[in-house]
Amino acid sequence: MSRILIVEDDERIRSSMRLALEDEGYTVDDVGSGEEAVARFEAEPSEVVLIDLMLPGMDGFEACRALRRISTVPVIMVTARSDTHDVVAGLEAGADDYVTKPFVAKELAARIRALLRRSRHEGEDAGILSFGDVEIEPDAGVVRRAGEEVHCTRTEFRLLCELANHPGKVLSREQLLERVWGYDYFGDGRLVDVHVRRLRTKVEPDPASPRFILTVRGMGYKLAV
Repeated sequence: MSRILIVEDDERIRSSMRLALEDEGYTVDDVGSGEEAVARFEAEPSEVVLIDLMLPGMDGFEACRALRRISTVPVIMVTARSDTHDVVAGLEAGADDYVTKPFVAKELAARIRALLRRSRHEGEDAGILSFGDVEIEPDAGVVRRAGEEVHCTRTEFRLLCELANHPGKVLSREQLLERVWGYDYFGDGRLVDVHVRRLRTKVEPDPASPRFILTVRGMGYKLAV
């Protein structure tokens, strides 16, 4: 049974989220602050973490960054605002996805199932993938650049593998959402854009002028060969 950690300072919302996810069959822990979230996760790691952005003290952005320093656990940001700045800032902090309040419990559960499904299927593709000075070991979950290991989140790693498995082929945002996130109709193209930008900072010699992970305007992204 999968364990989910909810980080939400509003007790009423936290309780309703916990009950909804317990009804879906998950084991749920819930805390009211970012500081508690990090301590709870270190004591008993969860498989997915839901973090509200607007937390007292350590806010959701910093809580996500703190978790990223110790884990690649899938993180879903929960926000009352859907404007681009908040969404992008949350994803840049290391979140894999986001949902806005109020949300439909069934949709949230579907997003969690997709993240869990993709996490459990990591490493099924065998063989080393490479481009430039980057090497990817799909079965080991390792990325190296010039021989040095590069830290990637699970979602960044899956995205990089997907592009590297199709060198020279343009993959649309919709295709990447389906293949990397496991999402179809409720996916958001900003998830892809922000994760591509994060990947470029890790594998490109000059992220501002990428040589390998290229944008094909109006179509999507491709890995240059």
